Amino acid sequence: MNYKRSSELFTAAKKVIPGGVNSPVRAFNAVGGDPIFIEKAEGAYLYDADGNKFIDYINSWGPMILGHAHKPVVDAVVEKAKKGTSFGTPTEIETKIAELAVKMVPNIDKIRFVNSGTEACMSAVRLARGFTGKEKIIKFAGCYHGHSDSFLIQAGSGAVTFGSPNSPGVTKGTAKDTLLADYNNLENVAALIEANKGEIACIILEPVAGNMGCIPPAEGFLGGLRSLCDQNDILLVFDEVMTGFRLAPGGVQERMGIAADIVTFGKVIGGGLPVGAFAARKEIMNYLAPIGPVYQAGTLSGNPLAMAAGLAMLTELDEQREIFKSIEEKTAYLHQGMEKVLVANNIPHTINRLGSMISVHFSEEPVTDFTSAANANNDTFKKFFHGMLDNGIYIAPSAFETWFITEALTYHDLDNTIKAVEAVAKTL
Repeated sequence: MNYKRSSELFTAAKKVIPGGVNSPVRAFNAVGGDPIFIEKAEGAYLYDADGNKFIDYINSWGPMILGHAHKPVVDAVVEKAKKGTSFGTPTEIETKIAELAVKMVPNIDKIRFVNSGTEACMSAVRLARGFTGKEKIIKFAGCYHGHSDSFLIQAGSGAVTFGSPNSPGVTKGTAKDTLLADYNNLENVAALIEANKGEIACIILEPVAGNMGCIPPAEGFLGGLRSLCDQNDILLVFDEVMTGFRLAPGGVQERMGIAADIVTFGKVIGGGLPVGAFAARKEIMNYLAPIGPVYQAGTLSGNPLAMAAGLAMLTELDEQREIFKSIEEKTAYLHQGMEKVLVANNIPHTINRLGSMISVHFSEEPVTDFTSAANANNDTFKKFFHGMLDNGIYIAPSAFETWFITEALTYHDLDNTIKAVEAVAKTL
């Protein structure tokens, strides 16, 4: 394919934007080459600045569960924009989407809207600390909760050591309050709790990981975390920025039957506009200002355009719950087709899938945590990524990102994707 115009646009962008992008993974550093610049999108397809068409498996990193430019969402935004784009005052639509979210998601009484998943997770941890009166948190290697200082921590030298910053600008003082655990390893978590008895405010995790590829929780893992939290007066925080309103109407809590104390949202809840949210039962949420001591605020929180997009999206998902079964069946079909092709071409691989999230790891070993994901063959992934791109398939430009399936994909699209995998497999 010809990417001449995209390359020109990237050259211009690098002069005025750090790295030419406003989010690092877009820069193709992990796979090499220049990023493509998208001009428009519709349904399951992206169209770039050079006129190329791609079947899209990023879907804006998850929110486009019904497809790009979905008419009810676009219409809702357009109509709301005609009445003004921002007021800095309460609006009725904020209450409407809050009521719908509380109805759809188990174990929450109140919700507060913010502007990003990062902001939601940052606020959730502050709330957990304020509610419990404790300062330390446990997070998991490979789980991404945004770029707030508390989350940019790498592994220490053993199960009971403090983390250390892995981004300049994160202070050692911040890092010492973040304890790092191994995903799917309950014994590791229990050891951290025992070594820091009475000091841990919350455990935060992606209940289905999507930032080391798709990695589902092992059987008993989430339930085990719930028990450890109950036994030690620790709050369990589910980061459902990716999984919320995607894996089920009520997210992972509904699908797995495990109750979290605080849940964070993003992606689907905003219908593709910049939105985040965090929610909990009322005794926790009532610790927030203006009725409680934990301060959190945002000038554009509850922006009417974002609320309109989110309300249109959630309304359709709530009223047409068969969508969840449909996209899961499409994901399974894609999984089976890719599996058959990769096996036939003797390509070592592991495919992980849950609901409408899926990823291909070029590893012969099971991928169950960050270490096993990192041990996969990244050179093979780079070739696979560019081969798929040249065959009109746009997947995440990183081996550590899940693919997202949208209802807008047809089985013809899935067949074309499987054919592309077959063509690329012959070159690996």
